[in-house]
Amino acid sequence: MADSTQSPAPRATTNRSTTPSSDAFRSFIGANWAERDSALPAPREQSGFAAARRDRLSALYPGITLIVPAGAPKVRSNDTDYPYRAHSAFAHLTGWGSDTVPGSVLVLAADDAGHTATIYFREGAGRDSDEFYANSDIGEFWTGARPSADHVAADLGLVTAGIADLDAVLAGLGTEAAMVREADDELTRTIDMTRIRATHVDENGNFAIVANGNPFEDRDIELARDLSELRLVKDSYEVHQMRLAVAATSDGFDDVIADRAAIIAHPRGERLVEGTFNRRARADGNTVGYDTIAASGAHACILHWTRNDGPVVPGDLILLDAGIELDSLYTADVTRTLPIGGTFSPVQRRVYEAVLEAADAAFAIVRPGIRFREIHATAMAVIARHTAAWGLLPVSAEESIKPENQFHRRYMVHGTSHHLGIDVHDCAQARRDLYIDGVLEEGMVFTIEPGLYLQPDDLTVPEEYRGIGVRIEDNILVTASGAENLSVGIPRTVADVEAWLARG
Repeated sequence: MADSTQSPAPRATTNRSTTPSSDAFRSFIGANWAERDSALPAPREQSGFAAARRDRLSALYPGITLIVPAGAPKVRSNDTDYPYRAHSAFAHLTGWGSDTVPGSVLVLAADDAGHTATIYFREGAGRDSDEFYANSDIGEFWTGARPSADHVAADLGLVTAGIADLDAVLAGLGTEAAMVREADDELTRTIDMTRIRATHVDENGNFAIVANGNPFEDRDIELARDLSELRLVKDSYEVHQMRLAVAATSDGFDDVIADRAAIIAHPRGERLVEGTFNRRARADGNTVGYDTIAASGAHACILHWTRNDGPVVPGDLILLDAGIELDSLYTADVTRTLPIGGTFSPVQRRVYEAVLEAADAAFAIVRPGIRFREIHATAMAVIARHTAAWGLLPVSAEESIKPENQFHRRYMVHGTSHHLGIDVHDCAQARRDLYIDGVLEEGMVFTIEPGLYLQPDDLTVPEEYRGIGVRIEDNILVTASGAENLSVGIPRTVADVEAWLARG
């Protein structure tokens, strides 16, 4: 393996560094360290599943070298990064999750047998270098020890190599290569230039102008599409992770209810809701799967309310849309709308039960063989019927659901369902005919999440309804003969929600 231990810090802070640099200090800090445990781990559970996914991808790209970066850390401010998360495609194909070494790259090198998979990553520095104590970006004293190549190879069941060895691989790339573009901007630029040079530099070394943009981007887009479609049907490991993510999320909702008195007492109670849930996410998982929506009162009418800086007032509803991401990076996505004072008012109950009816109607039709878009149409028929009955529509429910009308969508502009898994909006780059127009198959996991959002300033809405926002979101697994609601154990009927709050 090439030596990767002497690389300088990407963001060296020499202007404020006080790290000793004398030979005497280097000699002293490099000596008298205990031997580390060199025992190798057994392959992690997901390694075999990841290998099967790579085989499926390999069959789609004969003769094409595929490059899937985990991605570099992303800057939050100056030399401070956001918490690191590997790119979903990388995690899906390797089985590496929250413990991924940042900057790692999976290469599926085309060969006569199909592809050989190798992970290139930065090993820990030896104690004979100064990286481990002086490099604040990657040094062990600063960010913790990194695993050895042998450890990663045993853990993931993959060939490993040093990150410095990747340069030779990239230099040898021809035109027959595809990559995940959005994971690592610097690597994307390098590979683009390598591929363009392979076809646009003449025998004299002159570089020709490339017309019509990047000639290889279409293949990269196809790769992103195929990686998304690879996740449309979950394997048994993924389904188990989804069950665990939902169970952890359920505990997070319980925590919020148990903390209700403090939440109500604080002037920014929504922040306490967010913090209470995030505590469970960090304790039982990796983090939250997306920014928590803790939308109290009229904030519930704002679909992606994540500022969470408002009070939580008895008499209002609070819409809590939250999910816990496990160390495998699989996440739940659940929404419950709760009466803060413990019971629904008659109007709140009327709106809530309309949304619940829409959710139950959509769930009732789920089975292999139907079209994904039928779920939304079924929920919307219920929403149209109720909004018409309340006098909100200028036409009947039957007229409103016609494509040229859709007046009821004023009160629910979002879709009813999205795929769910290692991304909260999973499989997002799949083709329309496999997603919204696709046929359901056993093993698919998605949400059902109808809602009604009656804006506080909407003059089409009677005053008593204004400012009420309700969404009920569950995580659904398609089974051989129908469907299973993975989150059904989180109370969702009016009676069960009120009893849940009373117990809390």
